[in-house]
Amino acid sequence: MSDLLDRMKSFEKKYALDAEKAFKLEARACKKLGLAIAAKLGKIGPDADAYAMDVVTSNLEEAGFNDVIRKVRADLDAANLQDIDNAKLEAMLVTHMEEAAKELASAA
Repeated sequence: MSDLLDRMKSFEKKYALDAEKAFKLEARACKKLGLAIAAKLGKIGPDADAYAMDVVTSNLEEAGFNDVIRKVRADLDAANLQDIDNAKLEAMLVTHMEEAAKELASAA
């Protein structure tokens, strides 16, 4: 019985670590996207950093990245920057996810 409990605790620890890694990966990718969009919006320095954190925070609203795309799309539309469509935003997010994964892997 002890072996079963040990295995269960081991699985729980692995699940928690995997969830933490996924959170860090998504947060880093959203920050990268936020910084890229901030540049398009003409934000620099602390304003760009604050905007990037707003993008990261927007990812906490629901599962997936639809909340991030919605937030960024609204900001781009408000600035009258329609040259980046949703497909391009999604592609940018994929690229930033790949970059973030490499960065996290090299940091480990």
